[in-house]
Amino acid sequence: MSDNPAVQFKLVSRHFGTVKAVDALDLEIRDGEFFSMLGPSGSGKTTCLRMIAGFDRPTIGQIYLYGQDVSQLPPYERPVNTVFQDYALFPHMTVGENIGYGLMIKKVRSVERKKLVDEMLELVRLSGFADRKPAQLSGGQRQRVALARALVNHPKVLLLDEPLGALDLKLRQQMQVELKSIQKSVGITFIFVTHDQEEALTMSDRIAVFNLGKIEQIGSPAEIYEHPSTTFVAGFVGVSNLVKGAMARRIIGIEQMFSIRPEKIHIAAPDIGQAADEFAADGKVRDVIYLGLYTRYLVELGDGGDLVVVEQNLKTTSMDVTKLRGQNVRLLWKKEHVRMLGGADA
Repeated sequence: MSDNPAVQFKLVSRHFGTVKAVDALDLEIRDGEFFSMLGPSGSGKTTCLRMIAGFDRPTIGQIYLYGQDVSQLPPYERPVNTVFQDYALFPHMTVGENIGYGLMIKKVRSVERKKLVDEMLELVRLSGFADRKPAQLSGGQRQRVALARALVNHPKVLLLDEPLGALDLKLRQQMQVELKSIQKSVGITFIFVTHDQEEALTMSDRIAVFNLGKIEQIGSPAEIYEHPSTTFVAGFVGVSNLVKGAMARRIIGIEQMFSIRPEKIHIAAPDIGQAADEFAADGKVRDVIYLGLYTRYLVELGDGGDLVVVEQNLKTTSMDVTKLRGQNVRLLWKKEHVRMLGGADA
């Protein structure tokens, strides 16, 4: 492990005319970690990735790779490789030729090149596929070839620009597990850009949540999900009930905005008392959505507003849960699960 951060941003800004795509960003990404940049379109995450790769340059500030200022270096002089969403494979070349293309440009001898290509094919579980063309592969297999091609040159940092976006849901979930496994095997720094919160939560050691060119919060997946520091993070990462004003005062005694995750709330009969370590709210079940693994309830509170509740279907069926529609209920949750949210947006 290096003593220097793999990537460091020092007050980096990137302006496009009057638009501040990235705004005075300070960031350190550790050597060997799987780091995700998560945020909606236009939040600045892809611009950051392009500046690390050298495809774009900061308007102001410096970018360091393992202690070296690379802010003005061209892409080919940086120890990074990029995997794109569209794979960018050469259709006329075989899988083996695609993976070994960078080695061929570097004039690596053919015997050594074949050895390295075979090692990469084994790593991405495509042994025996060297002679196939990209058109003969599935989307997931093409993605693994693109990954092998990027890794064969042993970059210090691998950049992944929404690489799973073109895959269907089941294949995407499978590739999330495989990507994390491959990253652990090779031990290099992966920087992953996505707008998909599940991808970020599944694979990352740490996540930076981007919004309007700035980072709202950096932390582990559990920290980001369980302890959101701003209203934006609470609303963007997972589903969260945001409660403020008079409703907040009636439930917790003060008007400050708080968040409570739907799965932390328990639905009880309307006459059930609350424990000393619980908050409670009374309401009527307005809608019930049965989703197999769990059911989502929309509960309209008696004094206005509503809360979303999610409960796992451990013993219930779709017929059981729909009986709650229109019923009066009491919602209970532990005080420890409430997250107070400050700042101007609260």
